[in-house]
Amino acid sequence: MSTVRIQASACALYSTFNHLRHRPNSVVSVSRNAKNSSALKVLSMSSSPPSVPFEICVKASITTPNKLGDCPFCQRVLLTLEEKHLPYDPKLVDLTNKPEWFLKINAEGKVPVIKLDEKWVSDSDIITQILEEKYPSPPLVIPPEKATVGSKIFSTFIGFLKSKDPNDGTEQALLSELSSFNDYLKENGPFVNGKDISAADLSLGPKLYHLEIALGHYKKWKVPDSLQSLKSYTKDIFSRESFIKTRAQPQDVIEGWRPKVEG
Repeated sequence: MSTVRIQASACALYSTFNHLRHRPNSVVSVSRNAKNSSALKVLSMSSSPPSVPFEICVKASITTPNKLGDCPFCQRVLLTLEEKHLPYDPKLVDLTNKPEWFLKINAEGKVPVIKLDEKWVSDSDIITQILEEKYPSPPLVIPPEKATVGSKIFSTFIGFLKSKDPNDGTEQALLSELSSFNDYLKENGPFVNGKDISAADLSLGPKLYHLEIALGHYKKWKVPDSLQSLKSYTKDIFSRESFIKTRAQPQDVIEGWRPKVEG
């Protein structure tokens, strides 16, 4: 057994500790080094490859039986497993009629949830961080100064998608975020961290996939051709084998967003 040390700010440390301490069979401790900086210790960790596939609960399709659903956070975790070449066994969960076995392992009823060291772990941020710590090769870690690149795109996309007023500024807000990301890629690309794909791309890619499909369907809107670096970026991400294997069907993305658009 080895110990993984996760350096964190006080706020992030509390959030992660609070999440972990409610898990059955979790062993968590907080220590301080000589400089009085906090560190979270998550025990029962190992760097050896798994002997059996990871069990992971993900959203099931609402349009097609036995197909993956449209959750971008589930895809983020699946992409991480794929890019790290880690085996997994997906459990498709009908979120409109959550089975009792699923609620027993995750009372909140949210996905994704993955079984790590005999503990069920939720939240894509925490899951991907643990996977990076336990299985650092190939590395997907992103420097802190690049971690927030493109982080406002998803929220501005949702704002524009839900908008009923063409003059409320939501389209311009989205265009502004996309333009900023395009400029960043032009100078630093092809990926967020340069030439190699990283955790930031695996988080942003599924969200851009939803943006493209949902806005194309409900708004008849597409990313302007002038944003060529962004368009090349999405083409590269969407064509990766890992992305093709884990993406939702377009009809699921459309139906998944329908309540927010029509509600």
